[in-house]
Amino acid sequence: MFAAERRQLILEMVRANGAVSLRELARVVQTSEVTVRRDVRALEAEGLLDRRHGGAVLPGGFTRESGFPQKSHLATAEKTAIADLAAGLVEEGEAIVVGAGTTTQELARRLARIPGLTVVTNSLLVAQALAHANRVEVVMTGGTLRGSNYGLVGSGAEQSLQGLRVSRAFLSGAGLTAERGLSTSNMLSASVDRALVQAAAEVVVLADHTKLGSDTMFQTVPTDLITHLVTDEPPPGDDRSATELQALADRGVQVAVATLVGADAIAAGRPRREMPMPAPRRHPHPGQPPLRSAAPLVADQQAARIADLRRR
Repeated sequence: MFAAERRQLILEMVRANGAVSLRELARVVQTSEVTVRRDVRALEAEGLLDRRHGGAVLPGGFTRESGFPQKSHLATAEKTAIADLAAGLVEEGEAIVVGAGTTTQELARRLARIPGLTVVTNSLLVAQALAHANRVEVVMTGGTLRGSNYGLVGSGAEQSLQGLRVSRAFLSGAGLTAERGLSTSNMLSASVDRALVQAAAEVVVLADHTKLGSDTMFQTVPTDLITHLVTDEPPPGDDRSATELQALADRGVQVAVATLVGADAIAAGRPRREMPMPAPRRHPHPGQPPLRSAAPLVADQQAARIADLRRR
Protein backbone atom coordinates (compact mmCIF):
# COMPACT_ATOMS: atom_id res chain seq x y z
CA MET A 1 0.00 0.00 0.00
CA PHE A 2 1.36 3.43 -0.97
CA ALA A 3 1.77 6.18 1.63
CA ALA A 4 -1.06 8.25 0.16
CA GLU A 5 -3.42 5.27 0.34
CA ARG A 6 -2.40 4.51 3.93
CA ARG A 7 -2.96 8.07 5.01
CA GLN A 8 -6.36 8.25 3.35
CA LEU A 9 -7.42 5.08 5.13
CA ILE A 10 -6.08 6.39 8.45
CA LEU A 11 -8.01 9.61 7.99
CA GLU A 12 -11.21 7.73 7.19
CA MET A 13 -10.84 5.57 10.32
CA VAL A 14 -10.31 8.58 12.56
CA ARG A 15 -13.29 10.41 11.04
CA ALA A 16 -15.48 7.35 11.54
CA ASN A 17 -14.41 6.59 15.12
CA GLY A 18 -13.28 9.93 16.56
CA ALA A 19 -10.15 8.34 18.05
CA VAL A 20 -8.09 5.33 16.96
CA SER A 21 -4.97 3.82 18.55
CA LEU A 22 -1.71 3.51 16.64
CA ARG A 23 -1.81 -0.23 17.19
CA GLU A 24 -5.24 -0.54 15.60
CA LEU A 25 -4.23 1.70 12.70
CA ALA A 26 -1.12 -0.41 12.11
CA ARG A 27 -3.22 -3.58 12.13
CA VAL A 28 -5.73 -2.25 9.61
CA VAL A 29 -3.21 -0.77 7.16
CA GLN A 30 -0.87 -3.76 7.67
CA THR A 31 2.30 -1.91 8.55
CA SER A 32 4.39 -1.10 11.64
CA GLU A 33 3.45 1.39 14.33
CA VAL A 34 6.59 3.35 13.45
CA THR A 35 5.31 3.84 9.88
CA VAL A 36 1.83 4.72 11.12
CA ARG A 37 3.30 7.24 13.53
CA ARG A 38 5.03 8.98 10.61
CA ASP A 39 1.78 9.00 8.65
CA VAL A 40 -0.14 10.46 11.58
CA ARG A 41 2.53 13.11 12.06
CA ALA A 42 2.23 14.07 8.38
CA LEU A 43 -1.57 14.28 8.61
CA GLU A 44 -1.28 16.38 11.76
CA ALA A 45 1.04 18.79 9.94
CA GLU A 46 -1.72 19.26 7.36
CA GLY A 47 -4.23 19.99 10.12
CA LEU A 48 -6.33 16.92 9.30
CA LEU A 49 -6.03 15.21 12.71
CA ASP A 50 -4.29 15.48 16.08
CA ARG A 51 -1.93 13.03 17.75
CA ARG A 52 -3.20 12.16 21.22
CA HIS A 53 -2.96 9.35 23.78
CA GLY A 54 -1.00 6.87 21.69
CA GLY A 55 -3.24 7.33 18.69
CA ALA A 56 -4.99 9.88 16.51
CA VAL A 57 -8.11 11.98 17.07
CA LEU A 58 -10.12 14.50 15.12
CA PRO A 59 -8.66 18.01 15.32
CA GLY A 60 -10.29 20.53 17.59
CA GLY A 61 -8.25 22.35 20.21
CA PHE A 62 -8.31 20.79 23.66
CA THR A 63 -7.95 17.06 23.92
CA ARG A 64 -11.24 15.24 24.26
CA GLU A 65 -11.67 12.26 26.53
CA SER A 66 -11.97 8.74 25.14
CA GLY A 67 -14.14 6.15 26.82
CA PHE A 68 -12.80 3.18 28.77
CA PRO A 69 -12.93 0.71 25.84
CA GLN A 70 -10.68 2.98 23.78
CA LYS A 71 -8.33 3.88 26.64
CA SER A 72 -7.84 0.28 27.72
CA HIS A 73 -6.15 -0.54 24.39
CA LEU A 74 -3.91 2.55 24.22
CA ALA A 75 -0.24 2.46 25.31
CA THR A 76 -0.78 -0.78 27.23
CA ALA A 77 2.90 -1.72 27.42
CA GLU A 78 3.79 1.77 28.61
CA LYS A 79 1.11 1.71 31.32
CA THR A 80 2.35 -1.65 32.56
CA ALA A 81 5.94 -0.40 32.82
CA ILE A 82 4.79 2.77 34.61
CA ALA A 83 2.73 0.77 37.10
CA ASP A 84 5.68 -1.52 37.85
CA LEU A 85 7.88 1.46 38.68
CA ALA A 86 5.24 3.39 40.62
CA ALA A 87 4.51 0.42 42.87
CA GLY A 88 8.03 0.80 44.23
CA LEU A 89 6.93 3.99 45.98
CA VAL A 90 4.43 2.18 48.19
CA GLU A 91 5.45 0.82 51.61
CA GLU A 92 3.84 -1.95 53.61
CA GLY A 93 1.15 -0.68 55.94
CA GLU A 94 0.64 2.66 54.17
CA ALA A 95 -2.64 4.44 53.56
CA ILE A 96 -2.96 5.89 50.05
CA VAL A 97 -5.59 7.20 47.66
CA VAL A 98 -5.79 6.02 44.05
CA GLY A 99 -7.80 7.86 41.41
CA ALA A 100 -9.70 6.52 38.42
CA GLY A 101 -8.02 5.56 35.17
CA THR A 102 -6.57 2.68 33.20
CA THR A 103 -3.00 3.40 34.38
CA THR A 104 -4.06 3.48 38.03
CA GLN A 105 -5.92 0.22 37.41
CA GLU A 106 -2.61 -1.32 36.35
CA LEU A 107 -1.01 0.06 39.51
CA ALA A 108 -3.75 -1.47 41.67
CA ARG A 109 -2.99 -4.93 40.29
CA ARG A 110 0.54 -4.59 41.69
CA LEU A 111 -0.60 -3.14 45.01
CA ALA A 112 -2.44 -6.39 45.71
CA ARG A 113 0.94 -7.93 46.59
CA ILE A 114 1.81 -5.34 49.27
CA PRO A 115 0.54 -6.33 52.75
CA GLY A 116 -1.13 -4.02 55.22
CA LEU A 117 -2.22 -1.37 52.71
CA THR A 118 -5.30 0.77 53.04
CA VAL A 119 -6.40 2.02 49.61
CA VAL A 120 -9.06 4.71 49.32
CA THR A 121 -10.42 5.03 45.79
CA ASN A 122 -13.30 6.36 43.74
CA SER A 123 -12.60 3.83 40.97
CA LEU A 124 -14.57 0.63 40.53
CA LEU A 125 -11.71 -0.70 38.39
CA VAL A 126 -9.16 -0.13 41.16
CA ALA A 127 -11.47 -1.71 43.73
CA GLN A 128 -12.05 -4.71 41.48
CA ALA A 129 -8.30 -5.22 41.00
CA LEU A 130 -7.86 -5.31 44.79
CA ALA A 131 -11.05 -7.23 45.63
CA HIS A 132 -9.26 -10.53 46.28
CA ALA A 133 -6.17 -9.07 48.00
CA ASN A 134 -6.63 -10.46 51.51
CA ARG A 135 -4.06 -8.18 53.13
CA VAL A 136 -5.29 -4.94 51.52
CA GLU A 137 -8.20 -2.95 52.89
CA VAL A 138 -10.18 -1.12 50.21
CA VAL A 139 -12.28 1.93 51.10
CA MET A 140 -14.56 3.31 48.40
CA THR A 141 -15.92 6.82 48.22
CA GLY A 142 -19.59 7.49 47.71
CA GLY A 143 -20.82 9.32 44.65
CA THR A 144 -22.46 8.86 41.28
CA LEU A 145 -21.04 6.35 38.81
CA ARG A 146 -19.51 7.85 35.67
CA GLY A 147 -19.73 5.08 33.11
CA SER A 148 -16.99 6.25 30.74
CA ASN A 149 -14.22 5.58 33.28
CA TYR A 150 -16.02 3.61 36.01
CA GLY A 151 -15.27 6.36 38.54
CA LEU A 152 -17.48 7.74 41.29
CA VAL A 153 -17.97 11.51 41.05
CA GLY A 154 -20.13 14.27 42.47
CA SER A 155 -20.72 15.73 45.91
CA GLY A 156 -21.03 12.29 47.53
CA ALA A 157 -17.51 11.37 46.45
CA GLU A 158 -16.03 14.71 47.48
CA GLN A 159 -17.72 14.79 50.88
CA SER A 160 -16.52 11.29 51.73
CA LEU A 161 -12.93 12.51 51.33
CA GLN A 162 -13.27 15.42 53.75
CA GLY A 163 -11.08 15.05 56.83
CA LEU A 164 -9.06 12.21 55.25
CA ARG A 165 -5.24 12.24 55.42
CA VAL A 166 -3.00 9.70 53.68
CA SER A 167 0.65 9.56 52.65
CA ARG A 168 0.26 9.65 48.86
CA ALA A 169 -2.23 10.16 46.08
CA PHE A 170 -1.72 8.30 42.79
CA LEU A 171 -3.49 10.02 39.91
CA SER A 172 -3.60 9.96 36.13
CA GLY A 173 -5.27 12.33 33.69
CA ALA A 174 -5.76 13.26 30.06
CA GLY A 175 -2.91 15.76 29.76
CA LEU A 176 0.19 17.02 31.56
CA THR A 177 2.19 20.20 30.96
CA ALA A 178 4.80 22.02 33.01
CA GLU A 179 2.82 25.24 32.69
CA ARG A 180 -0.53 23.96 33.92
CA GLY A 181 0.08 20.58 35.53
CA LEU A 182 -2.30 17.63 35.28
CA SER A 183 -5.66 18.13 33.59
CA THR A 184 -8.70 16.17 32.47
CA SER A 185 -11.62 16.67 30.11
CA ASN A 186 -14.46 16.22 32.59
CA MET A 187 -15.43 18.75 35.25
CA LEU A 188 -16.84 16.20 37.72
CA SER A 189 -13.76 13.98 37.50
CA ALA A 190 -11.49 17.00 37.97
CA SER A 191 -13.35 18.04 41.11
CA VAL A 192 -12.96 14.60 42.72
CA ASP A 193 -9.28 14.44 41.75
CA ARG A 194 -8.72 17.78 43.51
CA ALA A 195 -10.32 16.33 46.63
CA LEU A 196 -7.99 13.32 46.42
CA VAL A 197 -5.01 15.67 46.19
CA GLN A 198 -6.15 17.58 49.27
CA ALA A 199 -6.20 14.32 51.25
CA ALA A 200 -2.56 13.40 50.49
CA ALA A 201 0.83 14.56 51.75
CA GLU A 202 2.40 13.80 48.34
CA VAL A 203 1.06 13.53 44.80
CA VAL A 204 2.32 10.96 42.31
CA VAL A 205 1.20 11.43 38.71
CA LEU A 206 1.18 8.42 36.39
CA ALA A 207 1.25 9.58 32.77
CA ASP A 208 2.55 7.85 29.67
CA HIS A 209 4.49 9.90 27.12
CA THR A 210 1.41 10.54 24.97
CA LYS A 211 -0.04 12.75 27.74
CA LEU A 212 3.06 14.98 27.93
CA GLY A 213 2.50 18.37 26.36
CA SER A 214 -1.26 17.80 26.03
CA ASP A 215 -3.64 20.20 27.74
CA THR A 216 -7.30 19.62 28.52
CA MET A 217 -10.12 21.72 29.90
CA PHE A 218 -10.02 21.23 33.66
CA GLN A 219 -6.90 21.44 35.81
CA THR A 220 -6.66 18.80 38.54
CA VAL A 221 -3.15 19.17 39.98
CA PRO A 222 -1.01 22.31 39.55
CA THR A 223 2.62 21.56 38.76
CA ASP A 224 3.82 22.89 42.11
CA LEU A 225 1.78 20.22 43.91
CA ILE A 226 3.16 17.29 41.91
CA THR A 227 5.83 15.48 43.91
CA HIS A 228 6.64 12.65 41.50
CA LEU A 229 5.95 11.93 37.84
CA VAL A 230 6.26 8.33 36.68
CA THR A 231 6.25 8.09 32.90
CA ASP A 232 7.73 6.06 30.05
CA GLU A 233 10.48 6.85 27.60
CA PRO A 234 9.36 9.09 24.72
CA PRO A 235 9.88 7.40 21.34
CA PRO A 236 12.59 8.65 18.97
CA GLY A 237 11.66 11.98 17.41
CA ASP A 238 9.12 12.96 20.07
CA ASP A 239 10.65 16.36 20.84
CA ARG A 240 7.53 17.67 22.55
CA SER A 241 7.53 14.97 25.24
CA ALA A 242 11.27 15.30 25.85
CA THR A 243 11.02 19.07 26.21
CA GLU A 244 8.04 18.76 28.55
CA LEU A 245 9.89 16.28 30.77
CA GLN A 246 12.79 18.67 31.18
CA ALA A 247 10.44 21.57 31.92
CA LEU A 248 8.67 19.53 34.61
CA ALA A 249 12.03 18.61 36.17
CA ASP A 250 12.97 22.30 36.16
CA ARG A 251 9.80 23.01 38.13
CA GLY A 252 10.90 20.61 40.88
CA VAL A 253 8.96 17.52 39.86
CA GLN A 254 10.92 14.32 40.52
CA VAL A 255 10.77 12.38 37.25
CA ALA A 256 11.18 8.62 36.96
CA VAL A 257 11.19 7.00 33.51
CA ALA A 258 10.16 3.40 32.92
CA THR A 259 11.97 1.83 29.98
CA LEU A 260 10.26 -0.74 27.78
CA VAL A 261 12.31 -3.88 27.21
CA GLY A 262 12.06 -7.07 25.19
CA ALA A 263 8.83 -7.77 23.32
CA ASP A 264 7.15 -4.64 24.68
CA ALA A 265 9.86 -2.42 23.21
CA ILE A 266 9.66 -4.19 19.85
CA ALA A 267 5.86 -3.93 19.77
CA ALA A 268 6.06 -0.21 20.46
CA GLY A 269 8.67 0.25 17.73
CA ARG A 270 11.43 1.36 20.09
CA PRO A 271 15.01 0.10 20.20
CA ARG A 272 16.26 -0.93 23.63
CA ARG A 273 18.54 1.69 25.22
CA GLU A 274 19.34 3.22 28.56
CA MET A 275 17.04 6.03 29.67
CA PRO A 276 18.31 8.41 32.36
CA MET A 277 15.87 10.73 34.10
CA PRO A 278 15.74 14.48 33.43
CA ALA A 279 17.48 16.30 36.27
CA PRO A 280 16.08 19.55 37.66
CA ARG A 281 18.02 22.72 37.05
CA ARG A 282 17.11 23.74 40.58
CA HIS A 283 16.66 21.82 43.81
CA PRO A 284 13.33 20.02 44.31
CA HIS A 285 10.91 20.99 47.04
CA PRO A 286 12.37 20.34 50.53
CA GLY A 287 11.49 17.03 52.11
CA GLN A 288 10.64 15.19 48.89
CA PRO A 289 12.23 11.70 48.87
CA PRO A 290 13.51 10.32 45.57
CA LEU A 291 12.04 7.21 44.00
CA ARG A 292 13.83 4.25 45.56
CA SER A 293 14.04 2.43 42.24
CA ALA A 294 15.85 5.25 40.44
CA ALA A 295 19.52 6.02 41.01
CA PRO A 296 20.58 9.71 41.08
CA LEU A 297 22.05 10.97 37.83
CA VAL A 298 24.18 14.00 37.20
CA ALA A 299 22.85 17.00 35.30
CA ASP A 300 25.14 16.70 32.29
CA GLN A 301 23.87 13.16 31.63
CA GLN A 302 20.31 14.47 31.65
CA ALA A 303 21.13 17.33 29.28
CA ALA A 304 22.78 14.85 26.92
CA ARG A 305 19.69 12.63 27.04
CA ILE A 306 17.32 15.49 26.23
CA ALA A 307 19.56 16.55 23.35
CA ASP A 308 19.64 12.96 22.12
CA LEU A 309 15.84 12.74 22.12
CA ARG A 310 15.56 15.96 20.15
CA ARG A 311 17.98 14.72 17.49
CA ARG A 312 15.90 11.62 16.79
